Amino acid sequence: MSEIRPDFAKGDGLVPAVVQHARTGEVLMLGYMDAEALAKTRQSGLVTFYSRSKRRLWTKGETSGDTLSLVDVRQDCDADTLLVRALPAGPTCHTGTSSCFGDDVAPALGFLAELDALVASRHAERPQGSYTTRLFEGGIRRMAQKVGEEGVETALAAVAEDDEALLGEAADLVFHLMVVLRARGLGFEQVARKLASRHR
Repeated sequence: MSEIRPDFAKGDGLVPAVVQHARTGEVLMLGYMDAEALAKTRQSGLVTFYSRSKRRLWTKGETSGDTLSLVDVRQDCDADTLLVRALPAGPTCHTGTSSCFGDDVAPALGFLAELDALVASRHAERPQGSYTTRLFEGGIRRMAQKVGEEGVETALAAVAEDDEALLGEAADLVFHLMVVLRARGLGFEQVARKLASRHR
């Protein structure tokens, strides 16, 4: 993680810490950190705040088990706000929602990162009864054949079927593309980076 030096003096020893889902970009919650909470977060790997109501350090999930595993921390241009990127284990909010701002604030495209992570776990673990496991065990030629089939079906739906059918076929195509990429040791994020590099 890069070196950061928050200006804790601006907020009487505290800085706001915006927590963002490291894969999907969803804003999960807002908390406050002092220097000790930041140090503990970085040392333990679990996001820890300073609780203004309890007047002590508070590690997210210390009672519920719904922790936030640290990915990285960044500070804003004025060094008085932190962006904490983390991976949640369970809902972030005490109400049971994924975000303290509700369940409908995640960017829709962020789900692709979640799906890619699921495909990666299927590739590593190969659970029995999983369709994705069967694809991986069928070998790269079979996976490539499925991508071809889904590509043709998507093209046909674009020409001859309604929007719902096209969306369904496009979803199938993207899923099977994720599988074949993972079989080659690649992730969907790398496709996004390739697209972004072409755009620049």
